Amino acid sequence: MGSSTEKTEVDAPGGGPESAAVPAQGPAPAEAAVPARGGAQPPVALSPSRASDFMQCPLLYRFRVIDKLPEKPSAAATRGTVVHAVLERLFDVPAGERTAGEARALVPVEWEKLLAKRPELAALFPDDVDGARLGQWLAEAEGLVDRWFTLEDPTRLEPADRELYVETVLDSGLRLRGFIDRVDVAPTGEVRLVDYKTGKAPRPQFAEGALFQMKFYALVMWRLRGVVPRRLQLVYLGSGEVVTYDPGEADLRAVERKLLALWEAIRLATETGDWRPRPTKLCGWCDHQAHCPEFGGTPPVYPLPVVGGGGD
Repeated sequence: MGSSTEKTEVDAPGGGPESAAVPAQGPAPAEAAVPARGGAQPPVALSPSRASDFMQCPLLYRFRVIDKLPEKPSAAATRGTVVHAVLERLFDVPAGERTAGEARALVPVEWEKLLAKRPELAALFPDDVDGARLGQWLAEAEGLVDRWFTLEDPTRLEPADRELYVETVLDSGLRLRGFIDRVDVAPTGEVRLVDYKTGKAPRPQFAEGALFQMKFYALVMWRLRGVVPRRLQLVYLGSGEVVTYDPGEADLRAVERKLLALWEAIRLATETGDWRPRPTKLCGWCDHQAHCPEFGGTPPVYPLPVVGGGGD
């Protein structure tokens, strides 16, 4: 079980394990020995978030993993971090004490813990002299926690793991890693993987994108423990919905093939420096428009050696 109150992608911007070494399918040793600007290193592993980044926009993946460009903190994402921490910590108390009131009381506590670790988050509420904006934000977090009690009964749950860090290396050499919000194990040994989402459930035509993350984790757990999880469960606190999916081995093999193809595309972009932007409606939310050619910007000088031409 993880001990951090903040759910953090292990390969997030700022330099995590993903940027620690040369990937198994990456450049040959002679090429890798060329010094990289700013200490940048090629990626060596894949998490669900970074896989989704590359599928959304290869240039966004580069900005986050290769260039490690800073991003402004988001009130919505920070609220999600606090809510995740509350739902993790609630299971520290005996089952009979896992009440909505107890959970709501944890919200300001977990916010203060997070703020102590990341003082820059205070900038989310500028000029909030009377604390009204912060109070509204905390109330919204409490509302999400309250809604969870309409979807699950924590007095009847005893998770096997919370914020579980998982990592495995596939036969191909691809390293997969990430954090699973909750792992439930039935007396019969069946495994359920649970992920909390503080937003609303996507429309059915977009559900597959949300399930991709859970299938990713199911693949990792299968490779680690030799058992296909019986159920994948997404708990949407924003809309009060629970989405479930029961995977099979064929599903997970398909996910593995998709990840291998994705990793090959990442490897090729890493070697050539050719990271193409992929414009979508999500571009309006991106922090990196000043560096994106689609908005008239120029990416930073590519910090890794380029093999065989390419570049941006």
